[in-house]
Amino acid sequence: MLFYNTRLKQISRQLRSNMTDAEKLLWSRLRAKQLKGRQFYRQRIIGDYIVDFYCPKVNLIVELDGGQHYTEKGINKDKMRDNYMREQGYKILRFSDSEIFKNLSGVIERIYGDL
Repeated sequence: MLFYNTRLKQISRQLRSNMTDAEKLLWSRLRAKQLKGRQFYRQRIIGDYIVDFYCPKVNLIVELDGGQHYTEKGINKDKMRDNYMREQGYKILRFSDSEIFKNLSGVIERIYGDL
């Protein structure tokens, strides 16, 4: 069973209701078990974090990075978060929002290869 911070439930719901355009586009390709019949969840709480997309069957997390992730503060926060996730046994794939718009098929291929 996943440990998660219950205080993040409302934030997770809000994030699902207010997805970015990049998240909506990727979700349209991940939802409904389209990739190898694998179930993905969006804005899933894991520990004290909310991940963009999560496939429990293979412990895969997919993160989309907007501009805030490329600041010094964002980079450091992502490193701490990724280290925690790896210590818990998760694999993390990160893509920039621009990758989603410019090369969605390549992103899907990369995710598919890790399922």
